Amino acid sequence: MRSVERSGRTVEEAVASALAELGVDRSRVEVEVLDEGRPGLFGLLGARKAVVRVTVRETRAERVARFLQEVCRAMGVEARIQTEEAEGYLRVTLSGRDMGLLIGRHGQTLDALQFLANAVANKVEPGPRVLLDVEGYRQRREETLQRLARRLAERVRRTGQRYALEPMPAQERRIIHLALAGHPYVTTVSEGEEPHRRVVLVPRRPSGQR
Repeated sequence: MRSVERSGRTVEEAVASALAELGVDRSRVEVEVLDEGRPGLFGLLGARKAVVRVTVRETRAERVARFLQEVCRAMGVEARIQTEEAEGYLRVTLSGRDMGLLIGRHGQTLDALQFLANAVANKVEPGPRVLLDVEGYRQRREETLQRLARRLAERVRRTGQRYALEPMPAQERRIIHLALAGHPYVTTVSEGEEPHRRVVLVPRRPSGQR
């Protein structure tokens, strides 16, 4: 975080000097008064300047980026971090070498990092939910799950037997549900308790059959 100490005849003058140097407005900073100063006799004898420390508050995006950079450094991974507020989310994308360490099996490490990133962001102030991605993994995973859902739906249609997928996080279960929403022969339900909750594909009963 950027921080400067400045002095002035008054606290407000010292703060104004610090804001001018930092190039931000008052709403973006925290002010710590180190010395309120005193005017002295006739404004001269015994006068002491006011001294303040002004610190720029991090934005949610800056705080999340710093947190993730610290995590990557601890894991021995060099990552480039990009942040963007779009479509009602704070989208954070990591790229670089050895990104598999940040993804984990079926994205479990990535999901854990996203959970922590949201907690960090909300400590700064409430705001858009953080969506964390690594090298486009989430898009690829979504496409993989959609293909899997369609393939298994055909199997359930052909055999007439239920099919239970392996446990998945809520975000991935939602992809399966949406991929098969409105399917003419198969419906989906979630069963079990976290973290073992899974999607089950169930054959639809023919119309009129009970």
